[in-house]
Amino acid sequence: METYIATFFTHFGAVKFARDLRSQGKNATLMPVPRDLSSSCGTCVRFEGPQEPIQWVPHAPELDRIFLCGQKERTVIYENTGE
Repeated sequence: METYIATFFTHFGAVKFARDLRSQGKNATLMPVPRDLSSSCGTCVRFEGPQEPIQWVPHAPELDRIFLCGQKERTVIYENTGE
């Protein structure tokens, strides 16, 4: 299992995303956005799952970015370009 952090444009988007993940049986935690990550909203969701989360994460137009959390760094694996 990998650990991810998702950032959002709105607090409501973060709450809805976490709720949707939990309804799928995934572990999702709302938390403040870490200082080294930028976000329009101060709330992010930390969650765990298999690789390639874009295949199984709920559709969320409020989603800004998803980061893969490594041992020492975080890597952007998805960025909402508005397309």
